[in-house]
Parts: sequence; C-alpha cells; structure tokens
Amino acid sequence: MSDLLVKIAKQRFDKPSSQIVHFVDNEEANAILNNLEEYPHAYVLACLMDRQIKAEKAWIIPYEIYKEFGSFNINSLINISLDELIRFFNKNKLHRFNEMMAEVFYYGISDIVNKYKGNASNIWSGNPSSSSVVYKFLEFKGSGIKISTMAANILARQFRIPFSDYYSIDISPDIHIKRVMKRMGFVPFDANNDMIIYKAREINPEFPGIIDFSCWEIGRNWCRPKTPLCSECIVDSDCKKVI
Repeated sequence: MSDLLVKIAKQRFDKPSSQIVHFVDNEEANAILNNLEEYPHAYVLACLMDRQIKAEKAWIIPYEIYKEFGSFNINSLINISLDELIRFFNKNKLHRFNEMMAEVFYYGISDIVNKYKGNASNIWSGNPSSSSVVYKFLEFKGSGIKISTMAANILARQFRIPFSDYYSIDISPDIHIKRVMKRMGFVPFDANNDMIIYKAREINPEFPGIIDFSCWEIGRNWCRPKTPLCSECIVDSDCKKVI
C-alpha cells in the first residue's frame, strides 16, 4: 500500500530541482528565503518562526524584518536590540506569541553569529550526517524536533543539500500529514505523532521524511477534512479511504 506514495516521493527527490521553493505568496520574500548563498540565515530564522500559526504567516516574518530595518545582512541584524524586535512583533502582530518569538528570532541571530561565524550555511555544509543537522537546529531557542526535522528535510528534499545519510530526517506530522496517514490506513485514527513518525520509518527506513511533502500536498489539495477529492488524488488507487 505504501509503494505508490514512496515511488512518487522518490521520483521527486531523484529529479533535479531548479525551481524556486514557494514558501509564501510574495516573490521578493521567496527570493530571500531561497538565497542560501547570501541569506542562509533567512531560511533558518523562518524555520524557527514556523510554530502554531499558518506556515505562510511564519515564513514571511524575516521579510517583514527586512522591510522594517532596511537590510537583511547578518551583520546588520545582530545590531537590532531585543526590545526593538519585541516592539516590532507586537506592533505588527507577526505571530501568535509575539514576545516569545521575538526572543527566538533575536537569539537565533545571536547563535548564527557566534556559533556559525555569521554564516548559517555552516549548519549544513561539508556533507554532514542528517543527525548532525537535526541536532544543530535543536540547539536553537524555540526549536523542537518537529521544526528541526522539517528544516533538515526541506534542505535535503527541496534545496538538494547533500547529506551523508538521511536516516534521521523524520516526517513532521502536521494536520494534513496526520489526516493522510490515517485515511490511507497506515495508522489508526487514534494514532499519536510518535506512531506516525515510526510508521514513516518503517515505510522508508533510509529516508523516512521523503514522504513528508507528498503527504502534505495530498492533504492540502485533495484529502480535505470534509470533502475529500479522492478521484482526483494522486494516490487514489493505493488509498484505503478510511474516512
């Protein structure tokens, strides 16, 4: 039953990616988030913001900071005080938890400057192991296993950053992924996040997170909460349709 889902995911991973990753509905913001050579910290900081709000709202935050302070150079960002960031987050209601996430943003900048010599790409450079990259993301304030595995997964799957292995990149069970995994019959309807993560490890041990984006896309486009479009879905023939 998992064969088609894994096949689709592997075909996408094996195909060279030359397209920009569309994180938000703003092309200037996407250009910054995709520019891992000049602004790798934009990607890292956006990942840290992706918590308990819609992804598009979280990922636009670095761009909003750029517009307000006039530069997104890491040497400029380090000069912004915590108080300034807190005021800006609160004024513009950038997040559900404005003061907390302003601190996460502030200390994220500090860690990038102090731990990674101002270059966030040092987190993933040199063909590292997947566990090393996930661990480095876990060290950031406000980052848990979900954010850390998501960050490593996007780097590997969509940006094609080479890792020495992909064993430690798990699926990140958001609302769409959980719904798809349950409806396809991989896990029971009362399954918790750990069950979903370990089922993905069973499905594709060498890279559990490879099915993450496919599940998310299926949940977002076809496997809707109330009116699923089963006949249009890319895994219709393989789905148990436990609805």
